[in-house]
Amino acid sequence: MAKPWQTIDSEDTPDGLLELRQRNGSDFLITIDGRVLMNSHASRSEVLLSKLACNSMSKKNDPRVLIGGLGMGCTLKAALDELPGNALVVVAELNPVVVKWCRAPVAALTGGAVNDPRVTIEIADVASIIRKSAINGGDNRFDAIILDLYEGPFEAAKERGNYVYGEAALAMSSSALMPGGVFAVWSEDPDRAFERRLVHAGFSFDRHRPRRGNRHVVYIAKKPVSSP
Repeated sequence: MAKPWQTIDSEDTPDGLLELRQRNGSDFLITIDGRVLMNSHASRSEVLLSKLACNSMSKKNDPRVLIGGLGMGCTLKAALDELPGNALVVVAELNPVVVKWCRAPVAALTGGAVNDPRVTIEIADVASIIRKSAINGGDNRFDAIILDLYEGPFEAAKERGNYVYGEAALAMSSSALMPGGVFAVWSEDPDRAFERRLVHAGFSFDRHRPRRGNRHVVYIAKKPVSSP
């Protein structure tokens, strides 16, 4: 029988109390304002997100990848498993305490992925990094942008998520990508309005679900190779 969850650390945030909970030694839960953000035993969709976004880069020279949202580091670990040793992975995370948790006590879940020499952690809104990359252009652009953010682009979060999932934001993400770059997005459910916005921004896309477990949606969108 599973033991009750115990809160082992917490931090007040503008969105509510952020908590790290633990039970049975290796089970972890991150919650915000009482709602579950991530469960250490339900990460198949996050792993699929990174695997599909990065599996074509294993032999690419110096690929640059941006990940929005650190969570427990599962998305990051899956990306690192696909990427070569000369890759650069920038992780944008709003809450420094989440980085602390990924270094300890949940580091064992990912083999300490946050400490990989290929990884740079920025305490920042991912939208600001995307905008900076788009403005600077050239080699500042990314080969892949992976957004693993709470709730994703679904309609109920449309107003709050406009800064990363709206029309202007998708155009900015396209500008922040190299030609042929990948824009990968985690979503709770399929979102037809978001799909239409992807197409309007010039992306082609595929929708995926894990074969087992939690059936959240993974969008893998691609920028045309001929784009400037």
